[in-house]
Amino acid sequence: MPQNVVLPGPAPWGFRLSGGIDFNQPLIITRITPGSKAAAANLCPGDVILAIDGFGTESMTHADAQDRIKAAARQLCLKIDRAETRLWSPQVTEDGKAHPFKINLESEPQDVNYFEHKHNIRPKPFIIPGRSSEPTASPVPPQSDVYRMLHDNRNEPTQPRQSGSFRVLQELVNDGSDDRPAGTRSVRAPVTKVPCGAGSTQKMPLCDKCGSGIVGAVVKVRDKHRHPECFVCADCNLNLKQKGYFFVEGELYCETHARARMRPPEGYDTVTLYPKA
Repeated sequence: MPQNVVLPGPAPWGFRLSGGIDFNQPLIITRITPGSKAAAANLCPGDVILAIDGFGTESMTHADAQDRIKAAARQLCLKIDRAETRLWSPQVTEDGKAHPFKINLESEPQDVNYFEHKHNIRPKPFIIPGRSSEPTASPVPPQSDVYRMLHDNRNEPTQPRQSGSFRVLQELVNDGSDDRPAGTRSVRAPVTKVPCGAGSTQKMPLCDKCGSGIVGAVVKVRDKHRHPECFVCADCNLNLKQKGYFFVEGELYCETHARARMRPPEGYDTVTLYPKA
């Protein structure tokens, strides 16, 4: 229920807030510093602040509430809403009056209903009225068929139970012969075959420029193989990927240096012919 709390100034007040209209939550006290003015005023975590110095907090942002609290100098008046809490403790009576500082920790009075489940009840023996508290089992007639069967089987060693398939396998292991029952066959462990032969091995291509073996991506130009990084112009080392290449006297060139090496006779112009796609 709403109540008014006055904290004498000046700050610090000793409590922490959360929420605000910008968080779409009410302003709530989340922490109380022990020994602070808020603790002396009996403020508690979970208290909802409805007003600060007479100003309602319905439309206050978190920063507005902080500024309003900082502006308080002589005292801070808060209107809070606290949910009602009820504490229960067993009362102890002395001389017919309830004692405020003692709590009854004794168990409940015993109940005559033996089959009802309740907490905090001392265990009771199971007694059937009119009979002895120590039940005895009636003996089996010694000459009955059930008695003789139980007595005879008790002295005989029992064999472990085996499934039909286990017995068949056990007989095959003990016999050691090749005569197998119908419907059974021998099973060998799988053997991984390693591919061999000259036809299955592939020769590693050698780079035409650096002479090293090529592992991974290979650039093939006519009958030559090169690393992707070795696929360059012989004059300027420009990478020819996506730029086109030209063969001049067995070497790879870019278009500029290929033109420089293929100078036509006087009176003729150089024309680049690209292969048809």
